[in-house]
This record gives sequence, structure tokens and C-alpha cells, in this order.
Amino acid sequence: MKILVLNAGSSSQKSCLYEITGETLPAEPPQPIWEAKVDWTHHEGKAEIKVKTATGEVLEEEIPSDSRPEIIAHMLDTLSQGSTQVISQPSEIDVVGHRVVHGGQDYRESVVITEDVKAAIARLATLAPAHNPANLEGIEAIEQHLGKVYQVAVFDTAFHAHLPEAAAIYPGPYEWVEQGIRRYGFHGISHQYCSQRAAQILDRDLASLRLITCHLGNGCSLAAIKNGRSVDTTMGFTPLDGLMMGSRSGAVDPSILIYLLRQSDYSVDKLDDVLNRASGLRGISGVSADMRQIKAAIAQGNSRAQLALDIYVHRLRFYIGAMLASLGGLDALVFTAGVGENAPDIRSAACEAFGFLGLKLDSEKNTHKPVDVDIATADSTVRVLVIQTQEDWAIAVESWRLKRESGE
Repeated sequence: MKILVLNAGSSSQKSCLYEITGETLPAEPPQPIWEAKVDWTHHEGKAEIKVKTATGEVLEEEIPSDSRPEIIAHMLDTLSQGSTQVISQPSEIDVVGHRVVHGGQDYRESVVITEDVKAAIARLATLAPAHNPANLEGIEAIEQHLGKVYQVAVFDTAFHAHLPEAAAIYPGPYEWVEQGIRRYGFHGISHQYCSQRAAQILDRDLASLRLITCHLGNGCSLAAIKNGRSVDTTMGFTPLDGLMMGSRSGAVDPSILIYLLRQSDYSVDKLDDVLNRASGLRGISGVSADMRQIKAAIAQGNSRAQLALDIYVHRLRFYIGAMLASLGGLDALVFTAGVGENAPDIRSAACEAFGFLGLKLDSEKNTHKPVDVDIATADSTVRVLVIQTQEDWAIAVESWRLKRESGE
């Protein structure tokens, strides 16, 4: 079975093609036979695209477009054309799996995409304005490019669907609960995968572990995981809550929003733009939403970039502490995603605050680009793992399962 995965983020588009042979899934995530990544963060109005196959063919180009459907169409062409060709025609693709950020209360597990599902994703875009529209654009681009191929939506909110009510319900009027205003949580595909992989690395039963998983990318969230289930998380009703992010503010005093809306030049749309696209690392530094560029600016003596990093670390420590309280103890702290996997200084700064727990980081292991390993010292009372998140493979697994269950 050939499974195409589209994983749309707020500033990137990752895609890959898996081929699964036989009647069972492999024990370890296989290498995709084709993968592509589009990045919009470096240049306004331009997209950087990199495509590679399992045999080593690579295509890198910069495309003067910020149209996601146009870029997706171009990216899909590389599947069957040029040096990166891995299939002879698009009809060879059996199923397409999509990461969809917000499923609301209606979608608590993966589903086959129908017109009703598309309408729900569009309706829920008001709760995930930086993501759901991009997810829907990907679904529609596949329809236009591949026709009536079987498509599956894998929801980022599903892993957090069973949060305890005390963690999920906001302390506003009870009418909010009846209106569906609650903590949904996000990055669930990544948090779930990383919790399962952590249990494998530690050779422990997942049901016996207390984990804090730190998904640190352009979007950032933490999850407190106990007995294999999410019991608390930092993102909330939308992906805007919680940690400081690339261009998102994370949690702020609600009265700030009321104050700003009372100013004559502030509208709801402007406030939305400021909080989602002009805050976080970008807003404080004035440089970029990209941590790599923040660090480069710090090296040049940029004080605002240094302040942005300091706030980022402070809030990361703050929320790790909150997740720790929800768990009542900790067996392992897990770092994943772009920053979590590639920034040893961020990992070190985060862990430094929890030495009182007996957590000890092995500085040599931490700095040698660890992948799916424990970087704590042998005598540390808390394990510290760096795990390469495999959201794409998790989406492929769900797509494979639903396709097989359909009998088509």
C-alpha cells in the first residue's frame, strides 16, 4: 500500500510517501520512499522546497510563491517527474493521510474525509486560524491533483480528548462549557508518538510512566502523560495558549486584550494578527520567528533577541513545573520537534531549573546531536530523552488502518 502523508504546519509543509508491503506494520518506522519539505519562514513571498528519495536523489529550489495549493501541486509533480520520480502515475497512491489540527468535540479519532468532515474543518478554522485553513487547502489540493483518492484526517486534538475535566474546563461561566469552550490541546499526534517511543527507549511499560513531552517547534506545547494518557497540556481552546512560540504569544493576561480592543485603532482582526503572527520570538526580537536566526542575532549582540530567548526559556521552565505538578512526579522529560531536537542550549537551560529533583544532564551526550537517546547521566533520578518525532509515520499508520478496515 502506498500512503502519501501531508503534514501542514503554520509555517511549513511536510510530505512523504510510504510503501507498506505485507499484512502487518513494521516494528520500526520505515524510511519514506519520497519526502518533501516546504518552508516559508526565511523569505516573505517565497517558498524553499527540498525533495529527496530513499535512494538519494535530491531536489532543492526556491519558488516565488506563498500559495499553499500552488506549492503542493508543484511538490506532488516531483513524485512522478524528474530526478525524484518514485511512481509512474498518481493513481498508484492508495490513500492520503492529513494532519488536521483542530477536530473540536466531534472528532476524537481519525476519520475518512467526506464533505461533512471538510465542512467541520472549515468551521473549526476560527479556533485554529493558522492551521485548519492550511489543512483544508491540502485536502482540496489533493482532490484537484489526484482526483477521488481515499483521504484520512488525523486530528491533533484527539490524544487530549480525555483530559480530566478539572484540567479541560476554564473557570469562566458554565455556559462556556455548554458552548464547547474548553481546553482541547494540540500536537497530540507528536505527543502520543513520543510517549510510545519513550517507553520503547526506556524498556518500560508506558502505563507505568509519568512523562512530560516538550514539542518545541515554531509552535510549542507540553503534555503531561500518565499511564499513556494525556492528563494536562499547555495549548488550550486554540493553539495560541501556553508557551511562547515562534510568532504566537502564548498565554497572556486576558485584560491586555480588553485594554487593546478599547483602543480606537484596534479591531478583532488586528488583535488576531498580532497574537498569532506578530508576537512570540518574532514580536520580542524584531528579527525572526526562527530560533536559528534569533541565536545568530544574539551572537551579534542584539539585546532584543537575547530578551526573546530569555523569555522563551523562562516560560518553558514555568510550564514544565506546571506539568510536573499535574503528574505528581516525573520519570522522563522528553524533547522533540525542530527546537527540541536541535537546540542543546535550550534543553540544558530547561533542565537546569530541575536539578532539585535530582535531574542531571550529560553535557557531552546533549551536545552530540542525539536522536532517540537518553541524555541524562547514569545517576540522574529523571531520564531526559531526545526523540525525533515521527508524526508522518503516525499519520500513515492511522491511514493504513482505516483503509484496511474499509475493505476498499
